[in-house]
Amino acid sequence: MAIWFLVPFAYLLGSLSTAVIVSKLAGLPDPREQGSKNPGATNVLRLGGKKAAIITLLGDALKGLVPVVIADALSASPDILAAVGLAAFLGHLYPVFFRFKGGKGVATALGVLSGFSVWVGLAVLATWLLMAFLFRISSLAALTAATLAPLYVWLLRESPVLSGAALAMALLLISRHRGNIERLLRGEESRIGQKS
Repeated sequence: MAIWFLVPFAYLLGSLSTAVIVSKLAGLPDPREQGSKNPGATNVLRLGGKKAAIITLLGDALKGLVPVVIADALSASPDILAAVGLAAFLGHLYPVFFRFKGGKGVATALGVLSGFSVWVGLAVLATWLLMAFLFRISSLAALTAATLAPLYVWLLRESPVLSGAALAMALLLISRHRGNIERLLRGEESRIGQKS
């Protein structure tokens, strides 16, 4: 039962806001107060350029990947893997270190899903990249990838529990994109690389 300690560990790791930390170290504006006011890689790209955005993206993905990989290395059951992944994701959305005001969870979800299966992670990433290439809209790419993620987990891992965790993350991610969805419907959503 000691392996359950990975759940609070995953939440605390997820609570580290890479966007805020990178922006502070790089002397950039606080992403929670500038641009889209979302502490994520896309907003950091607008505010500080590609290097800061890439570091933010990698940091956010690793927050989801690392605890799941550790749990898997310890032969955790699917129940524990799902709980650890969800904890990391919720930590990003509701970080205890940043007054429970976090990002939308796209990169962290990708990290969690990659921990569930490398092939799932690649399928989700390929979906995001394809949509981003075709439409140049980060939120649309994220929403499409999130919507398909539970199906990918079901097909590639054949685990109802992990598929359920992917579905829960997808629903939370979609709910965090309500404003983006409204702007998409109005044709007003900003494009990748567009300055705020």
